[in-house]
Amino acid sequence: MDSTANDRFDTSRFEANRNRLASLAYRLLGSAADAEDAVQDAFLHWQAADRQRIKVPEAWLTKVVTNLCLDRLRSAQARRERSVGAWLPEPLLDGDPMLGPADTFEQRESVSLAVLTLMERLSPLERAVYVLREAFSHNHAEIAEILDITDSASQQHLHRARHRITAARRGGGGEVDPASARRIVEEFLAAAVSGRTERLVALLTDDATAISDGAGLTEKLLRYDTPQRIAAIARAGFTSTPAKQRLAGGISAVHYALVNGAPAILFVPDGRVVGAVTFDITGGRIATVRGIAAPTRLVRLTEAWRQHGPDTPLITQW
Repeated sequence: MDSTANDRFDTSRFEANRNRLASLAYRLLGSAADAEDAVQDAFLHWQAADRQRIKVPEAWLTKVVTNLCLDRLRSAQARRERSVGAWLPEPLLDGDPMLGPADTFEQRESVSLAVLTLMERLSPLERAVYVLREAFSHNHAEIAEILDITDSASQQHLHRARHRITAARRGGGGEVDPASARRIVEEFLAAAVSGRTERLVALLTDDATAISDGAGLTEKLLRYDTPQRIAAIARAGFTSTPAKQRLAGGISAVHYALVNGAPAILFVPDGRVVGAVTFDITGGRIATVRGIAAPTRLVRLTEAWRQHGPDTPLITQW
């Protein structure tokens, strides 16, 4: 095989791993844009490597991507950008290959916005061990090789990660019946649009929380911690006005969707997602509402939505 054919073969081997590597990087970084950059950097490492000496390309690439992501998480810039109260994960539409494996509850949970947010409480090593074990089913010997640590250290990091995530989780966890989740979200939207405060409060847990990125216009996240305050914000936020329509770039349709496995509503003028509101549901009520409208966080979701195809919106003109 000549060098050109070798290069094509080696490129195809990398491409066969691209989606898996991207889903790994996304879980580690919580950002699709950063995940794509990490995978591209891994490709440059792959091209520069003596590939004849790489016995198991999949394992080699996993190690490279994981450590590139760890470097990003440890950087001073990342620590500033991801400071507590100033960062939300980038939402992805269900079906996006970057969400990766979804065969088990642990795999699905590891890519939820709730767990991606909670993983910010972990050290970079704890986060890497948690993702490699829970989402990709690597054993501790494999994780030790990837991270250059001992088996026992891997076990300890996993134990601490699980404990911290479990201790920080609100509600009982578990998965919600899809039909019930949609009904609850549709009721929330209808109550917000019609201004029925009492119904909104009844749909929320007593310790419900709402978080917004303020459309990227604030340095810190906006946070609301009582059902009454959340209901008031929802009424104001879901009321359409000419000013909001101008800000959104036109009259929006409001669609139901699944985002990172959770029920969501999307505001979509002319095929462009300008806002996503996601809901965590526990015990038949809404525990967490997240509003994401910063344009940089909605680029990939918009691309996926445009390929998604039209469906019947919940509201045709907002």
